[in-house]
Amino acid sequence: MTSPDALVRVSTARGVTTLTLDSPHNRNALSTPLMTSLLDGIAAAVADDSVRVIVLDHTGPVFCSGADLKETAAAYASGSVPAGMLGDVLAAVWECPKPVVARVAGPARAGGLGLIAAADLAVCSQEATFAFTEVRIGVIPAVISATVLPRLHPRAAAELYLTGDTFDGRRAAEVGLVTAAVPAAELDAAVARFCDSLVRGAPGALAGAKELLRRRPATDLRAEIADLSAISTGFFLSEEGMEGVLAFRAKRPARWVAALDDGPGERAG
Repeated sequence: MTSPDALVRVSTARGVTTLTLDSPHNRNALSTPLMTSLLDGIAAAVADDSVRVIVLDHTGPVFCSGADLKETAAAYASGSVPAGMLGDVLAAVWECPKPVVARVAGPARAGGLGLIAAADLAVCSQEATFAFTEVRIGVIPAVISATVLPRLHPRAAAELYLTGDTFDGRRAAEVGLVTAAVPAAELDAAVARFCDSLVRGAPGALAGAKELLRRRPATDLRAEIADLSAISTGFFLSEEGMEGVLAFRAKRPARWVAALDDGPGERAG
C-alpha cells in the first residue's frame, strides 16, 4: 500500500499503473523526495510484467511547477542543487520500455515540461498553461532540453525559450509539446482511450517500437535499411510475433490482450 505521506501515489488497473504526483502544497515541485519516489515507482512498474502502460498524473490544480526552489536555495551552501537529479528522472521516463502517458490537468513549468516531453504521449486540458520561465530567474532550460527539443518545432522552441511567455494547451499541441489538448471534462476519457489502445500492443513489440522512435537518422541509408530489416525479421520470428500473426488470421485476441481480462483487478501500490 502507498503510505499516507507518500509524494507519489501508485495504483494499477487492467495493465495500467498510474503514478500520481501528490505534493500539492508546493505545486508538485520536483523535490529530491518526490523525484526519488517517482524513480522508485517507475522501476517497480517496469519490473512488473502485468503492467503494460504507465500514466503520470497529479493531484491539486498544478501538474508540476518545476524544481523545488525552496530546497534549491537551501542547498546553495553545499554547491549542489536538487535539479541535478532531474536528469535521472527524465532518462527513466524517456528510456522506459513501457509506454508512458502524461495526464496534464493544470499548469506546468520548467522541469514539469521536461517530464511531459519525456512521456511518449501527453494529453492536457485546453485550459492548462505552460511556460519555460528559466530565463526570467537567471537560468536556462538546460537539462529538460534533452527531452523537450526533440518534441518542439524549432521556431516555437526559440520563441518560448527566449521569451518565457505563457501559452495554453492548444498551443502546446500545435508546437508538439503534447499529443492532444482537449476540454477539461474530456481529459480522463482521452487518456483512457490512449491507454486502451496501448494495452493491445504486444509488450515486446511496444518496447521495440520505442527503440525505433529513439533512433537517430542514419547517414548510410542502405546500412540503416539492412539493420532495420534484421530487426523486423527478429520480431516476426519472435514468440510474440508468431502469436500475433496466428491470432490475426484466426480472428481472435492475442494472448497479451486476453490476459488483461483474466488478470487481477485494480490495486493500489
